[in-house]
Amino acid sequence: MKKDSLIYRILMWIFRYVALSVSAAVLFYILFSLVFSTPEEKRLQKENRLYEERYNAMVEKTALIEDVIANLQVKDNDIYRCLFKADVPSADDGAHPEKGDAVSSARLMEKARGIDAAFEEVFALAARSKDSIPPLSLPLHDYSYVQTGASVGLKYNPVYKLSVQHNGLDMIAPEGSDVLAAARGTVTSVNMSRKGFGNTVEINHGNGYVTRYCLLGDVLVEQGSRVKQGQRIGTVGTSPSLPSPHLHFEVLHDGRFCNPVNYFFASVTPEEYARMLFLSGRTEQSMD
Repeated sequence: MKKDSLIYRILMWIFRYVALSVSAAVLFYILFSLVFSTPEEKRLQKENRLYEERYNAMVEKTALIEDVIANLQVKDNDIYRCLFKADVPSADDGAHPEKGDAVSSARLMEKARGIDAAFEEVFALAARSKDSIPPLSLPLHDYSYVQTGASVGLKYNPVYKLSVQHNGLDMIAPEGSDVLAAARGTVTSVNMSRKGFGNTVEINHGNGYVTRYCLLGDVLVEQGSRVKQGQRIGTVGTSPSLPSPHLHFEVLHDGRFCNPVNYFFASVTPEEYARMLFLSGRTEQSMD
């Protein structure tokens, strides 16, 4: 009996020792993990903090981008109404089929017929009036958004040293660069002068649209002559009173000055167009 009792006590002592050792090891590991971090854990913790900072910055940038997109959408809608004298068609109209139904070929054919009818109406309008298309081409070759200056609005004038109404777009270009007609039309005025806007050509494109090309060097057209879209009508000039050579380009519709950048969207990429809009609106000083 004594021998059995001794064995039992030894086994219990061993069990308690093992249990206490395991518990101490687990507790030590937990405390070590809380106080000390492995190099991998430190790297992951650093990345997590960096991701948190970037996430907050991305949230702010996303909100800013959403505002910019909303403003561009409003601007594009205004341009559409200005150019085509109609409300902007809804992209969601009839786009969602009834629940549980796939888009059938009949509905697709119906939409295709609607698109064909719209194109036929546009072609018929163009056939009735050859001069009904607005001046959508750029008046300079290889024009980039970085060449965009001040547009229509109150701008600081470097000559008068105060803010005055600026009715066109400053398009920076080297002296002697070709100036092109933005659309076909008739030259209604050629003014040769060393004052004001200098040598100026005015073209009537019909349908109420008129373009003016100011601060020219050479003038290659005469009053009354017909010009084609993209035809050379002059060159970019310069003057001692100007900060740098550039073309002052104006677009009028029914006698009202318009922002010329609004008519560039058909000639540049969406990215270039957005940048031109941004620069022309943010530039506070004109160059003429």
